[in-house]
Amino acid sequence: MRSYLNALLTEEQEPAPVTVQKQQLNKLLADVKPAAEVQVPKVVAKPVAEAQPKIVAPVKPQTTAVAAKVTPVQAEPVVQKVVTPPPPAAPVVEKSYRQGKFQALFFEVAGLKVALPLKELGGIHQMGTLNTLPGKPDWYKGVMLYRDQKINVVNTAMWVMPEKYDQSLAEKLNYQYVIMLGKSSWGLACETLVNTVSLEQDDVKWRSSEGKRPWLAGLIKQHMCALLDVDALIALLAKGAASSD
Repeated sequence: MRSYLNALLTEEQEPAPVTVQKQQLNKLLADVKPAAEVQVPKVVAKPVAEAQPKIVAPVKPQTTAVAAKVTPVQAEPVVQKVVTPPPPAAPVVEKSYRQGKFQALFFEVAGLKVALPLKELGGIHQMGTLNTLPGKPDWYKGVMLYRDQKINVVNTAMWVMPEKYDQSLAEKLNYQYVIMLGKSSWGLACETLVNTVSLEQDDVKWRSSEGKRPWLAGLIKQHMCALLDVDALIALLAKGAASSD
């Protein structure tokens, strides 16, 4: 055993191989660079910016492109049209002679008896000199001067009954008076003043509806003559209208 141990001790004491191994080892170690000296590409980490809280802008309601391009138009001021109501119709004034008893003047023209309410009589004149005027209707007899008043005289026979007026009738006429119509400048030529008569409402067959001959107020039954509506007659004469209009 001791021999075995001595052998082992003898192999450990051989300097050449150990020296060679150490030199070789040292050489290998010398060629090996320590890990601390290994140049590793240094990665420089950029400093990470501190995360900022993300601000979310409030979402505006979308508007259409058309709405965005529309230029606001200034509204024109509303002008209220003022409508003027038509004037109220004039109240119908009841003729005074249509209430109770009234008087009427009777006169004759070419054998025709005519009457008008005495309250509508503007006066009676003697027939005078007449001055004819051009451009007037055939029934316009002429202008008669009475003081400072110009009276438009009507050929009553021609105006009232134009269908019967002819040369023979014209030659027989003998106008002596002029019956003035109300406050107008119109006068009816007549031949004879008959009289004035008091009449009751029932003595007249009154015109009940409008139509032709508005100048005719009614028919006096007992005397079988026309009663004139003076206002309507004046309006017709002023327009140059005939009795049938």
